[in-house]
Amino acid sequence: MSINEILRKDPIRAVHTAHLDEAHVGDIVGAFGTLRQDTPHPRDWTRRLLTLLAVLGPGLIVMVGDNDAGGVSTYAQAGQNYGTGLIWTLLLLIPVLVVNQEMVARLGAVTGVGHARLIFERFGRFWGAFSVGDLFVLNFLTIVTEFIGVRQVAAYFGISAWVVVPLVAVGLVAMTVTGSFRRWERCMCVFIAMNLLAVPLVVLSHPHLAPVAHGVIPQFPGGLNSTLMLLIVGLVGTTVAPWQLFFQQSNVIDKRITPRWLAYERIDTMIGSVVVVAGAAAVMVAVAFAVHGSSAAGQFQDAGQTAVTLAHRLGPIAGDIFAVFLLNASLIGAGAVTLATSYAFGDVFKTNHSLHRGFGEARTFYAIFAAMVAGAGVVVLIPDAPLGLVTLGVQALAGILLPSATVFLLLLCNDRPVLGPWANKPWLNLVGGVIVGVLVMLSAILCVQTVFPDVDVPVMVGAMGGALVVVLAVVGVQQLVLRLRRGRVISEVEEIDRLTWQMPPLSELARPVWSPTRKTGMLVLRIYLVLAMAMVAVKVAQLALQGSGHA
Repeated sequence: MSINEILRKDPIRAVHTAHLDEAHVGDIVGAFGTLRQDTPHPRDWTRRLLTLLAVLGPGLIVMVGDNDAGGVSTYAQAGQNYGTGLIWTLLLLIPVLVVNQEMVARLGAVTGVGHARLIFERFGRFWGAFSVGDLFVLNFLTIVTEFIGVRQVAAYFGISAWVVVPLVAVGLVAMTVTGSFRRWERCMCVFIAMNLLAVPLVVLSHPHLAPVAHGVIPQFPGGLNSTLMLLIVGLVGTTVAPWQLFFQQSNVIDKRITPRWLAYERIDTMIGSVVVVAGAAAVMVAVAFAVHGSSAAGQFQDAGQTAVTLAHRLGPIAGDIFAVFLLNASLIGAGAVTLATSYAFGDVFKTNHSLHRGFGEARTFYAIFAAMVAGAGVVVLIPDAPLGLVTLGVQALAGILLPSATVFLLLLCNDRPVLGPWANKPWLNLVGGVIVGVLVMLSAILCVQTVFPDVDVPVMVGAMGGALVVVLAVVGVQQLVLRLRRGRVISEVEEIDRLTWQMPPLSELARPVWSPTRKTGMLVLRIYLVLAMAMVAVKVAQLALQGSGHA
């Protein structure tokens, strides 16, 4: 049966046919309001604002969730070791955040299927297992960093981690397994509101405008070296992480956002991208000015010690605020990253995976959540672990793996049987190609310098940057020539109203055939990523040995 026939016979079935779980279909029930399925599009600004408030959530949560314990630690390290000299990296990440997360929001609203299952169904078990396997490992390590933040806060306030860590773990599970999407989203919004603690923290540090403005200009404080490159890759990995792609796509579906409300979800995503970068910059600026001119400058150890330093330099209130901010970041990060893993598990194994369901209806979904939280809590209680280096290493690994995740995202968003009239425009593919190229270049520089520490990094950056420009130009010309040759062919899918079209059942779609060139390119990317991950592990080990040598 053709798509047009489905639409004529049963429009409702056509809209919801791709959904795995009937809990994903129905009214939007969000933290700030309810939006019924049959609600007409609002025409006045008051109703538009109310509609935005009802939709608001997935984009804001996924963005602020990335200002987690690892993020706060990495931003604090950048501020303490390099002052305001790396603020520019955060500003450049705003378009990366918006572009990547808009694509997954569109995939979720249009297809009704999570990111993990789409990868398995469209690219096969090998690539699916590789991608989702990476996600599970990296997500678990990321959750460990969240509990590292909890442990550091407990130490700062003089409370036993054996008391605080189990309490936090139980609290995270309790707020998630209630069977109420609205209740969970409201809890997450409370955590988001706590990010406003960054404002008094910045005020207490007495920042000056000139150094902050100078930090917006791209620069490499102290010169390019492998340690700085590791931190830059870590900043990228903690601000734009692979788990975000899986989380937002599934959360958009779970919130029951359809193409009718996609414009509001895009606004939600843009608001979140600004909020996350503002919070990251606030931490970096506050720490930079707090330690400026002191013996603590350039001596970052971990986020817990930074709280102690702020208390010493700015007063106990500043230290307390930073510690609470870190604890809050740990909670929202653990909640979002763990849920991304549970969503992906439900996608892959086709089990019920919705916050609208209670524990009795989605035991596996909630059991995976509880197991990840409990496992991370146990790991972080191991004594004498190098917590600061673990955190930085995880963020760097996220930066290394992001190009692979973005490649699959671009392939899915150009899969016309999946997205039909919602597929990417050529300009968006160009932007996505630039993002992948820059991320690969950053990780490649880190890898080369780890193996060859005496290499001239500025020359290498210039050479790789030039090569990237040439490759993108060649690909762009090829795409333009192909488009001109083919002309604009209006397909059956494109004739269907974008607001009523949704992906048919995956079982009815033929799997795309990869050309030898694409297969070779993907295999080379995978081999490179494995090597890059190994090099990051080597660099972190080197830093650990240096630290033990100084001890």
